[in-house]
Amino acid sequence: MTNLLPVMPRYEAYKDSGVEWIGVIPDHWEKSSCKRLLSIPITDGPHTTSRFLYSGIPFISAESIKNGVINFESMRGYISEQDYALFSLKYRPKVNDIYMVKSGATTGRVAMVKTDKKFTIWSPLAVFRADLSKVQPYFLYFFLMSNSFQKGIELNWSYGTQQNIGMKILGNLKVACPSNEEQIFITNFLNCKIAKIDQAVAIKEKQIQLLKERKQILIQNAVTKGLDPNVLMADSGVEWIGEIPAHWQVKRLKYILDERKERSKMGTEPLFMVSQIHGLVVRSEYHQKEQVAQSNIDNKIVYENDLVFNKLKAHLGVFFKSSITFKGLVSPDYAVYKSKGIISDLKYLELLFRHPAYIGQFIIRATGIVEGLIRLYTGDLFEIPVPVPPETEQINILSHIQTQSAKIDQAIPIQEQMIEKLKEYKATLINAAVTGKIKVADPAENKVVV
Repeated sequence: MTNLLPVMPRYEAYKDSGVEWIGVIPDHWEKSSCKRLLSIPITDGPHTTSRFLYSGIPFISAESIKNGVINFESMRGYISEQDYALFSLKYRPKVNDIYMVKSGATTGRVAMVKTDKKFTIWSPLAVFRADLSKVQPYFLYFFLMSNSFQKGIELNWSYGTQQNIGMKILGNLKVACPSNEEQIFITNFLNCKIAKIDQAVAIKEKQIQLLKERKQILIQNAVTKGLDPNVLMADSGVEWIGEIPAHWQVKRLKYILDERKERSKMGTEPLFMVSQIHGLVVRSEYHQKEQVAQSNIDNKIVYENDLVFNKLKAHLGVFFKSSITFKGLVSPDYAVYKSKGIISDLKYLELLFRHPAYIGQFIIRATGIVEGLIRLYTGDLFEIPVPVPPETEQINILSHIQTQSAKIDQAIPIQEQMIEKLKEYKATLINAAVTGKIKVADPAENKVVV
């Protein structure tokens, strides 16, 4: 993927590194086993004890490592001062230590310690501490995260209950080693370039967030205030709803919906499922693996335009209108509603029920105290009031939302693609620099074409 890089100088002569996943390296570079570049043996250190006293010293886990840094906000727990004191001084985390996930789905992911705060680690993390007489910490960090080294890990990991790589294998994996001076040039160059790339990625991510917020505001305003900014407003008579267009009505849901209680007698209809990304879909189209055979007799029947509701997830706004043209089945744990005609297209309610004010009402009216066991029953749901525009206005509102949302939905993938290109460029740049595929000279000599 070096074609992603701008034109940059190369070294005059190259040689075969003798390592398939590194390839050629500059003629004057050497290679070394990873373990020979460390000031302590490669290790996962002493494991945290099982006495979690929550005394304020956090420990990091594989889940805490993301995008090359340690996320202290995703810590799994805390240890006591007494436990921390038991750790040998040489294994206590230091600034510029490098951690690598050595088992699980994220095997090979690395992060560098950039703080001197007290914390410790939780297996499965391998600890790399650079020997400063042999390697610059940041050069080692970049090499460990490079595509080449990650390929070396992939070729050498094994499978048990999950993928993993042993300490001995990690220690024997090779690292391409330029001179100390070149390492400094390379790390300074990469730190500068990566900071700019990360800033560009952050800007794109913020743009995506703003687009999603704009879409949500668009929907919320349309279903609660209508499309005419100059319309006469009036008090709805419901404090948490506030003002609505004066010509709209307010009706409780029991006058708008009927609960559909029809059950399958044979269980032969297609099984539907709710996806928070795709809505109500045919289960077989999203699950390739065969499910354990079970009877679908007595499952609830859903028709096109019915509103399907997960009673356990009201607080998440999990309501979806069925746009499937044939009838199917959902679990008895779901509630299914049909329109009484006042709101002709129940997509309107699906969108309205994602408004924070309605989420708040669902939570208030739900029964239960433990998340996952909180249920919103039909009787409580049907007491909730909703603003109802005239039918023609309902149609216009939904049409407007569909048109405007489509424009936003088209813009988001463009930003996501740009983010992926930036990340791909970053990975390619790191790999090319730490394996010598491009020449990073002293910036003072102005030899680098960027």
